[in-house]
Amino acid sequence: MYPNLEAELKRRNIKRIDLAKHLGIGISAISDKMQHKSDFSLSAAIAIKKFLGVDFPLEYLFDKVDEDSSPTQ
Repeated sequence: MYPNLEAELKRRNIKRIDLAKHLGIGISAISDKMQHKSDFSLSAAIAIKKFLGVDFPLEYLFDKVDEDSSPTQ
């Protein structure tokens, strides 16, 4: 999971389907990426950051949390 990304989507009331449409990919692809089944490309990460309009570094926005572990440091 990407808790910081999820939090920013929630703050802006953006659903995963909206993000998928913005990136031009399917909802299942977004779900896979959010669940670490596949990775976001650098260009997709930058596009998401711009879409959200945040000033956070990509490292913060895409900090991973595995289900059985704490955030990466």
